[in-house]
Amino acid sequence: MADQTHLENTAYPAHPENPENPAAPGGPGHAGDTDASDALLRELAAAHGVDASYWGWDGVERSVAAGTLRDVLAALDIPANGPEEQQRSLAETRLAPWRRILPPVLVVREGRETHVDVHVPHGSGVRVWIDAEDGSRHEATQRENWDAPVGVDGVLTGRATFTIPGDLGLGWHTLNADAEGTLAQCPLVVTPGQLRASAALAERRTWGLTAQLYSVRSSRSWGIGDFVDLGDLAAVAGEQGAGFVLVNPLHAAEPVPPVEDSPYLPATRRFFNPLYLRVEEIPEYGYLDAAGRAEVARLAEGLRAANRSRDLLDRNASYAAKLTALELVFAVRRGPARTRQFAGFCAEQGQGLEDFALWCALAEQLPPSAPEWTEAAASPASPYCVEQRSRLAARIEFHCWLQWLCDQQLEAAQRSAREAGMGIGVVHDLAVGVKPGGADAWTLSGVLAGGVSVGAPPDMFNQLGQNWSQPPWHPGRLAESGYAAYRDMLRTVLRHAGGIRVDHILGLFRLWWIPEGAGPESGTYVHYDYEALIGILALEAQRAGAIVIGEDLGVFEPWVRGYLMERGIFGTSILWFEHDADGPIPPEHYRQQCLTSVNTHDLPPTAGYLAGEHVTLRESLGLLRRPVDEERAEAAAEQDAVLAQVRARGLLTDTATDVRTTVEALYAYTALAPSALLGVALVDAVGETRTQNQPGTSTQYPNWRIPLAAPEGVVLIDDLPEHERFLSLLGTVRTALHPGASKGPETGTETDLSRT
Repeated sequence: MADQTHLENTAYPAHPENPENPAAPGGPGHAGDTDASDALLRELAAAHGVDASYWGWDGVERSVAAGTLRDVLAALDIPANGPEEQQRSLAETRLAPWRRILPPVLVVREGRETHVDVHVPHGSGVRVWIDAEDGSRHEATQRENWDAPVGVDGVLTGRATFTIPGDLGLGWHTLNADAEGTLAQCPLVVTPGQLRASAALAERRTWGLTAQLYSVRSSRSWGIGDFVDLGDLAAVAGEQGAGFVLVNPLHAAEPVPPVEDSPYLPATRRFFNPLYLRVEEIPEYGYLDAAGRAEVARLAEGLRAANRSRDLLDRNASYAAKLTALELVFAVRRGPARTRQFAGFCAEQGQGLEDFALWCALAEQLPPSAPEWTEAAASPASPYCVEQRSRLAARIEFHCWLQWLCDQQLEAAQRSAREAGMGIGVVHDLAVGVKPGGADAWTLSGVLAGGVSVGAPPDMFNQLGQNWSQPPWHPGRLAESGYAAYRDMLRTVLRHAGGIRVDHILGLFRLWWIPEGAGPESGTYVHYDYEALIGILALEAQRAGAIVIGEDLGVFEPWVRGYLMERGIFGTSILWFEHDADGPIPPEHYRQQCLTSVNTHDLPPTAGYLAGEHVTLRESLGLLRRPVDEERAEAAAEQDAVLAQVRARGLLTDTATDVRTTVEALYAYTALAPSALLGVALVDAVGETRTQNQPGTSTQYPNWRIPLAAPEGVVLIDDLPEHERFLSLLGTVRTALHPGASKGPETGTETDLSRT
């Protein structure tokens, strides 16, 4: 997780009677020692997937306060103030499925017969069938069901059970029920049992670069790494035999400066950040008049000096200059072919793009604190916003155009990666959530929960817990919508990608909800339909020919990793976190279906970590909870334990003290793991020591603003093909992973996932 310090891979104990569903009766959702007066409230909470107790990082079960349960239930639209209201809500919860003919959505796995309950007036006949994506029709067969009818609002209602055939193809189908002239429909989503791209990688392991794109610049950048730089970085790495390049989230931030620095706190997770556009790569740039080209050149030149500077990155300056240049290019008339392409893109992206562009146009004029956001412009469908769509049509087109350009330049970057021999190519990162005042919070308010935010409970690194200030998906409303917003987000991110990394994938199982105004420690876990969320993720990835990597570090339920493995979702292993009570876990015992790396962006680069920079930085920021000498001693002991294993395998001599040699030995050590994917941090490849992100800070440290640099100075992409340290580490990894293989794609060392 980008916004919290990682724990070692810690699983809290599952309830022995129900290890796979802690929200069910008998699991941690029921605390055996709670007061009887709270029993009704806790029963209601359990019925809605809200934990009334939870297991902490230390293995101790903690009861959740009644006030927290009431506040979280209120955010789920469940009244729970007092026993009478709780009793009515519990009765309504039990009756809710009987009030509708079909469920809001049905998500199933391919190759499995599934049963669905259909509710109709007792004695009525009903026919059920499926209209498949491909236009075919499939009948569902009724099976015996001896459930007694139930009185619902004065109507005796029966429940018929139908079998959904297991031979339906993957995709988004429609389930229909005709109860004597009353027609009901719901989405029927058939998902893959296991992601096929993952199985392909079991035959041949591969490695790739991990990088923060904004920090990786070339001589042609505008002070910030961009989409063209991404394609060039992929080309350089691909020529060295890399199979992928994994970058930070590229989600859009604010439409105008000032913009959020953290890529993990975006305005939207569906659309991309125009900050990463390369202006000179836009075809219409070539048709600017002389004055226009001179102005773009002037804007670019004013920022290119920053490319060679180790100073902090300035997103606002880069974005302001790019927006000025983009306005000039936008004014150039497009040719007929380009006009049709743009129109086709807008039609394909539909209302979601239109609403996002409207938010951008409004956000250019209204500050985040403007009262219009909670009054006249409270939703995209308000009369005010309907009027603004017409008035701001040109600005809406501009922001749609920016997304089209992002799409085209991302397509070119992935093409560059594949042409360089990468079997996977670009792997995008999906943030956990969005800013509360951003585009998604506005356009998707109907499927987000209000009055709460997402965070983490207290742990060994953060004793008070964490609040990430992000509104969570509302599980009930998301299901009622057929998971459309979730699906559309995944489709956009995967559109030109060979893979997706899902930050804090554990959040698709449960999220820590914190009531508004409460501290992070006063929250509780809310459970999601993981079978639906993971299934849809696998479906959209399979259709894109992409792999999925889940960041599954931290406190998790023991069965979760097994479930992800079953579905073909890769996990994550970080060298320094792979230890148990006996010390470091030998790499031979790491998981096969996993991305393994030496470090992560929440730690200093390995050279800095070995030097104890993480302790020094935390001390300077006042984040230590004990004397610095104790912290340093513990950090040194942990490193010594790992390095002892590295030496025991002959990868590092007892007398070796050179940092570069040690870093290369650590990467060779991780290559001993059976993991299908090996990540090589670009910062480690050039010898960077500075931390990109210090969890637990906001303004105290310049998170996400550190440019790529080596001890001797800034490193540009232009330098990498002849950068001796870079080539040496990549050569070490390549040799360790594929002994005897020469570099380059012609050796056939990579699996081409596009053919799976």
